[in-house]
Amino acid sequence: MKITTIALAATVLGGLALGTGASSAAPMGPNGVQANSAGVTQVRMMHGDRMMTRKRMMHRKMMHRHMMRKRMMNRM
Repeated sequence: MKITTIALAATVLGGLALGTGASSAAPMGPNGVQANSAGVTQVRMMHGDRMMTRKRMMHRKMMHRHMMRKRMMNRM
């Protein structure tokens, strides 16, 4: 347990020391500004996309509650 915690802390501190995020694969430019790749454009999430994501998450939670309720009823 302690070895895993120490390794995780070392990884996080190592990522902070380098100045780039652990999930960033793009090269960093001067002053920590990422260079735009040729095929990548940043877009904003529109209202419909946000609502679709929220609806999907609500559906997943509902199905999880349904599954847990069935599981508890079958235990009796």
